[in-house]
Amino acid sequence: MRVVIVRRERGVAFSMDVCADNLVANLKALRPNWDIVEVAPEPWGKERNLWSAGSGFRKYYERLWRHPRAVSRLEGDIFHILDHSNAHVAYWLKQKQGAIVVTCHDLVQFVYPDILKDQARFPAFSMASWKYSVGGMKCADRVIAVSSNTAKDVAQMLRFPSEQIVVVPNGVEPYFRPLPATEIREIRQRYEPTPGTFCLLNVGSTHQRKNILTILQALAILRDRGTPVQLWRVGDEFTADQTAFVQAHQLEPLITFIGKPDKATLVQLYNAADGLIAPSLYEGFGLTILEAMACGTPVISAHVSSLPEVAGDAAILTDPLDVEAIVAAICRLQTDLDYQATLSQKGLERVKQFSWEESARRTAQVYEKLVKQAG
Repeated sequence: MRVVIVRRERGVAFSMDVCADNLVANLKALRPNWDIVEVAPEPWGKERNLWSAGSGFRKYYERLWRHPRAVSRLEGDIFHILDHSNAHVAYWLKQKQGAIVVTCHDLVQFVYPDILKDQARFPAFSMASWKYSVGGMKCADRVIAVSSNTAKDVAQMLRFPSEQIVVVPNGVEPYFRPLPATEIREIRQRYEPTPGTFCLLNVGSTHQRKNILTILQALAILRDRGTPVQLWRVGDEFTADQTAFVQAHQLEPLITFIGKPDKATLVQLYNAADGLIAPSLYEGFGLTILEAMACGTPVISAHVSSLPEVAGDAAILTDPLDVEAIVAAICRLQTDLDYQATLSQKGLERVKQFSWEESARRTAQVYEKLVKQAG
């Protein structure tokens, strides 16, 4: 079988690179006799003129014309587009003999249409482009959704036949694991302001759906109540609104901004933190929850979108907009060491259900059924 893997442009979305790298590596290991070809758009640079800038004409020429045309010239039994934001490539493949598969990670722009407001030079055009792209999923023979919640969104928001949607959860890399106590102590000494401080980790972007303002509100309440707490912030810098809140409530001493560490440091941070706090308003999957659990770190998250089906009973799930509920969850973790240990053990067991090998196996079965149906 010849499989053409259509990837997103490399280095732009870290989580998409992680998913693609692990899926492809495990597919090659499980089906070594298959001919698996990877193709991705050419990088378009970050210069600020209209032709070469990431938000300028070159980006749209590459993504919407040159790259799809290049893919359409390839031959394959299966064309698998690994990211829904590249599903427009499917428009170019409708006349090909190979079956079309698209993986959908989320449809967050339909839920939070303002998400592109601070990310794009021309938000309205970016939204129109995104809608055009995800609309390409309607040309697919199968859509792979990373969660049941995302599958429901695809069926409802795109009116895609539910019987042609297959749920294949993401995995978590074995690299995320519990570390020796000596290594954990070293990272605590580096980032813990004073001994006994309860250190919470937050990882990822600062989009509206990540609910960062609610986390900051909880920090302010805990500070005012005399609870020694520190937020380790990993990922994008705060938005203007989030920065204004930090400054207005003088939260700077409670926040350690770590930026975007390498994977080894990230694993250390997961291990050294007293808990991961991730009360997102919407997630297509929620990979950071699994990464924390794999390191034995208790998780505080939300009872909305896909998060309950990822976390199961191995995390504290709250109303993401109930600040007092989040404060109560943090206080319970801080004061109840037995509960903290129970959550840690439950997380280690829960994460065993999610592996990239299993994701690749189920994806391979989708390919094989489609090829069999085609005769």
